[in-house]
Amino acid sequence: MGEWLRNSASFAIIANGFGLQFHSCNQSRDTVCFRCSNGSFNGGLPLKTHKRLVLKCRLNMVLVPVYEYVRFSPFPMNMPRINSQFKSTKMGNRVKVLNMTASFESELDSSQNLPSTSSNGKDLVYDSKVHFLEERNEEELSRRILMLSRSNKVRSALELCKSMEFSGLKPDVHAYNSLLSCMLRNGLLNDALRTFEFMKNNKVITGHTYSIMLKAIADTQGNDAALDMFAELERDSTLKKDFDMVVYNTVISICGRSNNWVETEGLWRRIQENGYIGTQVTYSLLISIFVRCNQCELAIDAYTEMIRNGVEPRDDIMHAMINACVKEEKRDLALSIFQKMLDDGLKPNLVACNALINSLGKGGEIKLAFKIYDIMISLGHKPDDFTWNSLLGALYRANRHADALHLFERIRQQNELISLHLYNTALMSCQKLGSWDKALQLLWQMEGLGLSVSTTSYNLVIGACETARKPKVALQVYDHMIHQKCVPDTFTHLSLIRSCIWGSLWAEVEEILDGLPPNVSLYNAAIQGMSLRGKVESAKKLYFKMQKNGLKPDGKTRALMLQNLRKHRFKAKKLT
Repeated sequence: MGEWLRNSASFAIIANGFGLQFHSCNQSRDTVCFRCSNGSFNGGLPLKTHKRLVLKCRLNMVLVPVYEYVRFSPFPMNMPRINSQFKSTKMGNRVKVLNMTASFESELDSSQNLPSTSSNGKDLVYDSKVHFLEERNEEELSRRILMLSRSNKVRSALELCKSMEFSGLKPDVHAYNSLLSCMLRNGLLNDALRTFEFMKNNKVITGHTYSIMLKAIADTQGNDAALDMFAELERDSTLKKDFDMVVYNTVISICGRSNNWVETEGLWRRIQENGYIGTQVTYSLLISIFVRCNQCELAIDAYTEMIRNGVEPRDDIMHAMINACVKEEKRDLALSIFQKMLDDGLKPNLVACNALINSLGKGGEIKLAFKIYDIMISLGHKPDDFTWNSLLGALYRANRHADALHLFERIRQQNELISLHLYNTALMSCQKLGSWDKALQLLWQMEGLGLSVSTTSYNLVIGACETARKPKVALQVYDHMIHQKCVPDTFTHLSLIRSCIWGSLWAEVEEILDGLPPNVSLYNAAIQGMSLRGKVESAKKLYFKMQKNGLKPDGKTRALMLQNLRKHRFKAKKLT
């Protein structure tokens, strides 16, 4: 047996709780070289020497705790260079080690303390070495791991961590978390996952640990993979008890990356069921995701719970909540949030002010809308088109058309450039008032400013002429519209026909109808107008022409024609 061991490439002997791998050189029985690999003494390179010659070579020495385990195995002869120094002398058939010095040198990238490219593709956890530790204080060694990890020296930090484990020492959880972060920064996901499993199995774990790994999985494998990992962890009751709001906040933020509001709501409900109270970060994430996904009712519920739990909202959350309340038409809540911002010395932004002004205007709260406008000016905000249009729209909806036109003049004096939308809002008030001359004035201003006047704008001007019973002016605007190569639509022709009917321009009505493709809406409007104005024969003529073109009259047109036919028959019968 001894002869077999002497001639073998390598063998390992485990005794007294420590492991030793030994290699005997084939060239000489009396000289032996050792090296450390993966935490054991390894027999090394053959050395050519003379008898009784004292030689030096490099050694990495580590004693590895084991438990009554003996292994014999060959290992490859093409070993790297030896990295430690020792002295040996021949004493019969034994080798006596006189002096050994441990070396912490490893195969690292010189700049980042990373594994070299010659690591044969092994993971860092299995390729790392362990060292003899003179320091035995766990707190001090944990601090060193922390500092090495923060310095991005991942190999050194991992080797120190493994050395502590092999020496029966236990790094604290902060050291492990810092090491995990360091591994992930250097793209060592597999090593980080193995370390994470070790931490789980040994109950050395915190919520921050879960948060680190969930973020890493989301970044490398996608949000769904991270959510699957969390679901698996959540099913384990022994692990779930280690969850805290840091973990839940991390998962909520992962849901928010893909706007997954359904999963976010489910997670929020589980937080409530488990008796946790959300933090400012929790509610900020919930509200942001719900508002972004147009789930304003959920956002309002989250905000209500936030206030009930005594959590102070940030200004960005209050801005988001004002917009959410406006969309749900909860103006009272929006006003209270706005007032709270002012009371807390915060400055509501222009978007929040505009949203509130627009909402109040739609709700008929004209005075409040202008009060918010005054506050907005006092805060130093400059009104934009949305501000002005909200105020003009509020006055228009309140049938205060003259006030709307006065406000428009103020806006025009304060601003050199006014948008087409503001002009159209002013033209709407002109149409309601029948201010055809003011409408024409605004139209010339728009064209003079080089604005691209739309069909809608011309329709509003023609509508103002219709209200004012100015059919000839309406026809002139229509001709100008055609000259400007602006294409009229059905609303243009309807307004023009109604205007001509009220102006008794019957020939123009028929001319308009003959110049256009058959349109049921236009024929209905013309027949109804003629019937109401007593032009029964003209109406009947158009009615038969309408049927000839395959158009079906609406109920009002048929009723008027039947009524006129009965009157006509009654008159004829009376005459006979």
